[in-house]
Amino acid sequence: MKMVKPSTLTLTLAILVAIFLVMPLFAVIPVSFTPKRFLSLPDGEWSLRHYRALIENPEWLQSALTSISIGVVSALVATGIALLFCIGMWISQPRYRGLLTGIALLPMVAPPVVSALTLYFFLITLGKINSVIAYDAWGGVVLSHAVMIAPYAVVIITVALSQVDRRIDLAARGMGATLTQRVVRVILPNIKFGIASALLMTFILSWEEIGVSLFVTSVNVVTLPRLMWMGLRDNIDPAIAAVSVVLIFLVVVVIVTKTLWGYRRSNGSV
Repeated sequence: MKMVKPSTLTLTLAILVAIFLVMPLFAVIPVSFTPKRFLSLPDGEWSLRHYRALIENPEWLQSALTSISIGVVSALVATGIALLFCIGMWISQPRYRGLLTGIALLPMVAPPVVSALTLYFFLITLGKINSVIAYDAWGGVVLSHAVMIAPYAVVIITVALSQVDRRIDLAARGMGATLTQRVVRVILPNIKFGIASALLMTFILSWEEIGVSLFVTSVNVVTLPRLMWMGLRDNIDPAIAAVSVVLIFLVVVVIVTKTLWGYRRSNGSV
């Protein structure tokens, strides 16, 4: 396929738009080095006191570990559920698969406040019969995040399955392969990059989730976004700017790594 090279004007406009979009992110970098106890730009003096606060204050480390653990488990649960759903739709081709897919994507299109309220009352009810999956419990937050991020995994895996030639599955079936063998040896190897993308996307979405977390948590489970929100609400702590810079750096590293990995993969497949 012939590659179309963008014009100089197109590249210039794209670069200008990208700079315009990321400028607010870069503005927080100098604020994180302020020596003062409130948000402000450094006035001749730069300090690392707020970065030290991230290390010395155990609340930041604990909330980060909580967000990581919830993000990993939520991503695994959401991707696993989405994988089973998508493979089932792809293999069986049910008559009402469009309706079923629409129901699976409902948390994505429903207003976040509605979803948060629904999960709040649901976890309150579950809390009457158990203490693991309940309001302001680690399991309850995992369940809530999994519900909210699963539709994104459904979209990614559905796209990956749409690129799989159905004839290879029919060939495996014709050669006597069982359903499990077809899924494990034929389908999954062909969508492994889609599964990896779904895991990464759902983890990021869980990591930054704040709307639902505000409804289903109180004091026992404090994620990093919730702690940042509490800091902005109660006291505008410049340590929040330092956290933002660290998160921006990590996101840039992940994006660059994924880009280089995709570039090497595309070159290797040529």
